[in-house]
Amino acid sequence: MTGKNRFFCHASATTRIIVYGAALSLLAGSVLAQDCQPRISDDKLTKPGHLVMATSPTLPPMAYADKNGTLMGMRIEIGVEVAKRLCLTPEYISTEYAAMVPGLQGGRWDMINAGLFVTAERRKILFMIPYENLAISISTVVGGADPINKIDDLAGKTVSTDIGGYAERKIKELNADFAKRGLPEMTINLFDNYATVYQALRAGQVQAAVSIDPVAKQYQDRGEFTHALSGMYPTPGSLSFGNKDIAEAVSTALKEMKADGALDKIMSAYGVTQAPGDLAVLGQDG
Repeated sequence: MTGKNRFFCHASATTRIIVYGAALSLLAGSVLAQDCQPRISDDKLTKPGHLVMATSPTLPPMAYADKNGTLMGMRIEIGVEVAKRLCLTPEYISTEYAAMVPGLQGGRWDMINAGLFVTAERRKILFMIPYENLAISISTVVGGADPINKIDDLAGKTVSTDIGGYAERKIKELNADFAKRGLPEMTINLFDNYATVYQALRAGQVQAAVSIDPVAKQYQDRGEFTHALSGMYPTPGSLSFGNKDIAEAVSTALKEMKADGALDKIMSAYGVTQAPGDLAVLGQDG
């Protein structure tokens, strides 16, 4: 893979390392300019002069690899901009969610850039910066005969969502609420990823697809489905760290991005809102 404006992917046994390469000056500014002094010392970093980030490129448009292996998405852009402001070279390692915290603790990367939810358990071992709102959306076919205009319109419907994700948990909680209120429960079909979630809707196997806001927005922007409901059950997603000094430096960069509008510009392009708060580091509550 060659050319400008790309992340370059190198295969390994367990992960893919994605290095932001030839177009660094075009997408991330003059990161390596001589007058740009790194704001995190080498002794704190996994790799001197680099901000190494773990991500899972399986959730377009938040983080994904295109057909050429180019890493793209909102989280990727934010990580690149943060690295630029810290005068570091951004480097991504693609891995599964289950490996992210152990890898951070083992010194394999400096930051988890995958929108981890803030939980009491994670705050015992991580420094976290809530910055994005993760909220649930409902998609339907365009011009469907049975539109969904409010949450209770889902009662009795057959829906699809991804297995093991936030959307599955919330839609099951909604089903329990329907049962408690005497409304017909939904039939929930679970799939491995959002591509198959929406394929089920396309094929007429379900009446609605349950995803997160940016995914539903992307499908509507393509003209494929109607973004019927959005902003349901918002919860903050975070950047996460094992080292407090790195977390504080990234927090400062994010605050600068918020102040000059760069953060809103990136996030709004993907239909994502900023989480409540001031982008401060949540300390470990262990």
